[in-house]
Amino acid sequence: MRLAFIPPMKPKLVETPPLGDGWTHEIKLDGYRTQIVINGPDDIRAYSSSGADWSKRYTGIIEAARELGIESAIIDGEAVVTNAAGQPDFRKMQSVIHKDPYAAILGAFDILHLNGHDLRDIGCKARREMLYSIMKPNSRIQFSEALPGDAKSIFYLIDQAGLEGMVSKRADSLYRSGPTTNWLKTKSYMYSDLEILGYERERGKAAMALFADPATRRYVGTAVVTLGRDMRDRLWQRVQDKAGGTPPDPYIKKRHPSTQWIKPGLMARVKHLRGEEILRHASVKALLDDGENGGS
Repeated sequence: MRLAFIPPMKPKLVETPPLGDGWTHEIKLDGYRTQIVINGPDDIRAYSSSGADWSKRYTGIIEAARELGIESAIIDGEAVVTNAAGQPDFRKMQSVIHKDPYAAILGAFDILHLNGHDLRDIGCKARREMLYSIMKPNSRIQFSEALPGDAKSIFYLIDQAGLEGMVSKRADSLYRSGPTTNWLKTKSYMYSDLEILGYERERGKAAMALFADPATRRYVGTAVVTLGRDMRDRLWQRVQDKAGGTPPDPYIKKRHPSTQWIKPGLMARVKHLRGEEILRHASVKALLDDGENGGS
């Protein structure tokens, strides 16, 4: 039987990691979810989470999969590119993934098929033991280790290290495609200094600001304004002073018809989930106008 891409199992995002026994915890790698499908040494493909064939972008990973020396398999993992500190760097990955097919490595965390056997009805911990057994040293495919200790302490250390977050999995969970509560992801927050593109203020709703990367003016999303009343009033005054800006593109303008667009130069400090291309769970924490540098 020829193996084909299987839609991945997707963890639910939660505010805090699950406590108690029966869970394993791994670092959430900051890259692209990737599935390796092996049908013999000359037929190895790499797929994105949506099933797109990304094999040409992952030549190094494909070669590493061939070196595993197995007849057939489906391996689930995260393709990442690391920075000088050895940590996954999503921005770097975005800039090199289309240029260098040897830039990425795969953090392998699950296996769905192996040498003719469907493993999806076997518990997660047992599947991972099988995956570990086929790993090779010094390879572009590396095993995503479970971290020892209690969930709260593990997440604290991950957050302090500046990593994206962690994934917790029920040790006995079967592999089922799609969203699940048997796998949970807990993400860390970070602070970014961003340029305000526009401001929305409607009666009965929380005020919201639209933001851009100050270096590129590229739209990066929205954040709820959680400032105190005095600072919120000051921000609104500065928005009025700078009224007359241009929306980043017609699509964004259409999505936000009630936005007051403003001219460049107004900055704010935003708290948001780490490791996201677009702001998520974001809130404005300080206005960085007129030489202020705010606080985190």
